[in-house]
Amino acid sequence: MKLYHAYKKQFNFFLLVIILVLMPIVFSYAQTATELNSKIDQKSKDIAALEQEIKQYQSQLDDLGKQKSSLNGSLKELDITRKKLIADISVTQNKIDQTNYKIEDLNSQIGNKEDIISSDIVAIKDQIVKTNELELDSIVVNVLSEKNISDAWNDIDNMATVREKIRQKIVELKQIKGELEDTRKETTDARNQLVSLKNELADQKKIVDQNTNDKKKLLAQTKNNEANYQKLLKDRLAKKDAFEKDLRDYESQLKFILDPSKLPSSGVLSWPLDNIFITQMFGKTEAGKRLYANGTHNGMDFRASVGTPVKAMADGVVAGIGDTDVQCPGVSFGRFTLIKYDNGLASTYGHLSLIKVATGDRVSRGQIVGYSGNTGYYTGPHLHVSVYARDAVNLKTLPSKSCPGHVLTQPISAVNAYLDPAYYLPPYNYKN
Repeated sequence: MKLYHAYKKQFNFFLLVIILVLMPIVFSYAQTATELNSKIDQKSKDIAALEQEIKQYQSQLDDLGKQKSSLNGSLKELDITRKKLIADISVTQNKIDQTNYKIEDLNSQIGNKEDIISSDIVAIKDQIVKTNELELDSIVVNVLSEKNISDAWNDIDNMATVREKIRQKIVELKQIKGELEDTRKETTDARNQLVSLKNELADQKKIVDQNTNDKKKLLAQTKNNEANYQKLLKDRLAKKDAFEKDLRDYESQLKFILDPSKLPSSGVLSWPLDNIFITQMFGKTEAGKRLYANGTHNGMDFRASVGTPVKAMADGVVAGIGDTDVQCPGVSFGRFTLIKYDNGLASTYGHLSLIKVATGDRVSRGQIVGYSGNTGYYTGPHLHVSVYARDAVNLKTLPSKSCPGHVLTQPISAVNAYLDPAYYLPPYNYKN
């Protein structure tokens, strides 16, 4: 009996030691988790406040877009755009900080779960060995002793209860292991997101620098004089009209046999932007169908402030990139990308501020390929999207009468191969 009671005291002491060892680990983590979650919540509040600020800037830009073009208005637009871009940068930086806190929290969870698993496995193993040894000794002692047989069986039942608790603890540890694997995956996802956010931050800083240069360039061109600004607008419009006439004449002569069977069904493309507001539709309406003809719009325009991420509408390959402003400023797409999709379509994104892909790159639906801007000919920052039959469009070089002695390289297609983007994009409340 002395051996049996000694065992019970030893067993209780050992359990107490385990509890005292594990409690500081769990308590320490709880404090750290609380602090980190508090910081994550604060970043969420900061991001929400900045997003409200961005909405106000966007509202101011929308109001300016409705006003007659003027030098003062253009300078205000550049200034507000800069403020919005800086707020965008702050949002991204806060998301980076928030993600870092999340990764730190996840790493703490991983470390503590690994420690708990390791410690408990050792403790359980030791207890199983001790329980088996002492249980056998106790049975022999109790049987040979004069102790009440009922008390002996109660002691044996208590040992069985302890062993059952150990078994339950092993089941719990298996659950912790499963949670550990989930946490590791979540950590990997968070790290990938962190890389993406850091790339976005670098892009946003480049666009802010471009905004500063655009303002300096405008002031230099106009000498801060309204009359000079209006003359600049008039000259650009004349060059743009002359170029578009050259382009239409050239494209009208191209021959392409459009095979409808090679075109996909409706709705196969996703939106190129996260927030959709269409400012100009494709072509003109004839008998309920939208067609592209001379003098009509060869794509679809979306409202998009400078620095808005532009995404691939389907899986495909980048067939070309370029900047028409290098060859003839202010007459065409400006910075553009041409993507040929696997589904038989192709698209051009025009007026970009920054291009994120190179010719030959493989892109996936939803991947950022650039950022919207105000390059080329524009009356306000926006994204232009043209959609074509894939085999009909290519990068070609066209002599420019609007910029004598210069040539313009950009996506060019036969007129009948231009397609209405609305047919292939998701449903939208279109207004004619």
